[in-house]
Amino acid sequence: MTAGSNRLPLALVIAAILLTACVAIRIADPEPVARLRLSVFDTYLRSAPRTLDTSFPVRIVAIDEASLARIGQWPWPRDRLAAIVTKLAAAGAASITFDMVLAEPDRLSPDVIAEALASNPRATGLASELADLPSNDEILAKAIAPAPVVLGIAGDNGRARKQGIGRYPGAISFAGDDPAAFVHAFSGGVENRPELTKAARGIGAVNWLPSSDQVVRRIPLLVSISGALYPSLALEAFRVGTGQSTIFIKSSGGSGVLAFGQQTGIDSIRVGQAVLPTDGRGELWLKFSRSDPRREISALKILDGTFDPADVKGRYVIIGATATGLLDLRATPLDVAVPGVEIHAQALEQILSGDHLVRPAYATGAEIAFILLVGGFVAWLIERSGALVAAIVGASAIALIVAISWFDYAYMGMLFDPVYPSLSVALLYLGVSLTSYLKSEMQRAEIRSAFGHYVAAPLVEELARNRDKLKLGGETRKVTLLFADVRGFSKISEGMRAEELIRFVNRLFTPLTDEILKHNGTIDKFMGDAVMAFWNAPLPDPAHAANACRTALAMLDALARLNAALEAECLVGGQPFVPVRIGIGLNTGECVVGNVGSPQRFDYSVLGDVVNVAARFEKATKTYAAGIIVGERTAAEAPQFALLELGAVTPRGKDRPEIIFALLGDEAFARSEDFRRWETAHAAFLSAKSDGDGDRIHVAIANCLQYASGGMADYYRKSLADGTARS
Repeated sequence: MTAGSNRLPLALVIAAILLTACVAIRIADPEPVARLRLSVFDTYLRSAPRTLDTSFPVRIVAIDEASLARIGQWPWPRDRLAAIVTKLAAAGAASITFDMVLAEPDRLSPDVIAEALASNPRATGLASELADLPSNDEILAKAIAPAPVVLGIAGDNGRARKQGIGRYPGAISFAGDDPAAFVHAFSGGVENRPELTKAARGIGAVNWLPSSDQVVRRIPLLVSISGALYPSLALEAFRVGTGQSTIFIKSSGGSGVLAFGQQTGIDSIRVGQAVLPTDGRGELWLKFSRSDPRREISALKILDGTFDPADVKGRYVIIGATATGLLDLRATPLDVAVPGVEIHAQALEQILSGDHLVRPAYATGAEIAFILLVGGFVAWLIERSGALVAAIVGASAIALIVAISWFDYAYMGMLFDPVYPSLSVALLYLGVSLTSYLKSEMQRAEIRSAFGHYVAAPLVEELARNRDKLKLGGETRKVTLLFADVRGFSKISEGMRAEELIRFVNRLFTPLTDEILKHNGTIDKFMGDAVMAFWNAPLPDPAHAANACRTALAMLDALARLNAALEAECLVGGQPFVPVRIGIGLNTGECVVGNVGSPQRFDYSVLGDVVNVAARFEKATKTYAAGIIVGERTAAEAPQFALLELGAVTPRGKDRPEIIFALLGDEAFARSEDFRRWETAHAAFLSAKSDGDGDRIHVAIANCLQYASGGMADYYRKSLADGTARS
């Protein structure tokens, strides 16, 4: 583990990469992304389709199975179509639209039959009579001429446009950029017979451009065929039905269109008072209603006169095929297969109702902005507040955008994609969370590696779980230091081979280390025959002084057990037994703790005067024959232990003397009657020593020796032999 640097956190780098990728994919808009977006819009439409107008302002004259069964196979003679037009016009239809292109001569027309019979000598008279009759196309043209009829034209990139066809009968004007640059363009087209085209009041394109999944969701309100603009069949039916002469187009650069100097395409199309919102290519999003058979009137009923003229009067009529066998079926978001004529009828209904859908030009930018803002904020939250908070915020933002998207669809008629931005934020969350998790695991592994050899396992795991408790790189903290050194190590190691010496040292330090770790200590280092440890770092330990005292006492107990084992082994081996003794010094104070070393090799250690003084206390154990000596600050923080003042010493390099204490036992021993009597006798000894009263010193030492043993007994005897107590 190294100190923090100014480098950008890895999680934020990953977040930036993921954000860039998500935005780039959205801008490129590959097929899977587009299809996902369309599936959302389809779901909205299925949940809340356009409300059906039960007055049915648009009627379909259906070339259905019943009509085919009575009249015969399709195509019918055009005099039959003329009869339908005449009857619809007489009933007061607002417009009569053909969802078909009558491009070829009628094969059942009298002139066509006459031409076929001309080569037969026996049918010459009949052929002559038929030739004198008007053609079916002329009959149909005559029926069309006084009626508000719209014929179809089909853009086709595979066929050249026929010559000699009259121009578009209406007018198209625009404000802003030329719409021809934006609409779907066809190099050629298939048009009606010239006499039919000349008689019609309107010409509309029958083309629709389904999505790649072959579902019709939009229709182009304008197309370019051989360089000329044509309205869609539905738009032209509306223009003719409302008696308008001109279609007005507003595109980028026009008044009131915010394009910021860019050619963003078509903004809207106006016919009379009706303003139709479109996308940049002049397409109208279709808000379908449920299919209803009441829209349809069988062509058979029109021909035999059994229809109700009230069902036609003032209504827009579209003539088209609904029979399954005629194969004019299309898929929509609401239905797997509907007749193509119904799509035109629904588009016209939508134009009449004004209940539109529009995907605003800024929709993509808004969705990208959501990805950047929310995604970036979630990534920042993961680093700042953790994955849980980020998940709550991210999930709330996703729920909000879904709710807003639905509200915009249901009440504003606007289409915004909530799914790709939501998936992007979710992907970003997962990516950054995974990165943070892996980073945390690596840091935990580093912590375990760095501290596992000198901090107790439970503390290592706590550090790994709560890295905020670990401040590396240096900090000032109050700690309690422990120095322990083996007495007479040179004599003990005499005669040992290298392997034996290492084995002995490891055997000695293993139980001592266990006691340090058991009492939440941190092992700083081993220095030959000495060990250094400290408490209250890296994890806080409010009872650091007390834990250090307990450790020191436990180390003496562990050493006693080791000596007993060694003595038994020497007895069995016939070798002399030399007991192992240690001196322990404890001191408490402010130190600098942190990583010490170089980038290639460092240790978590402590620096400061307190360290040096603790080492001096350990050396003082030789002078005072005490197993454990603690400084006055350690004694002040652990007064519950059995402590006896030894006097004042001035460690080398220090001006102020330090009062030192012998640590003789734990809290239970400190409360015992024996220690209280010993403490009283020792106080008398210190008083006599302070007064220089030799007689009192002798009496006090004699009293102390009733309770003292081991090193302390040696200390009292030495003081008695000297005649005065050493300080």
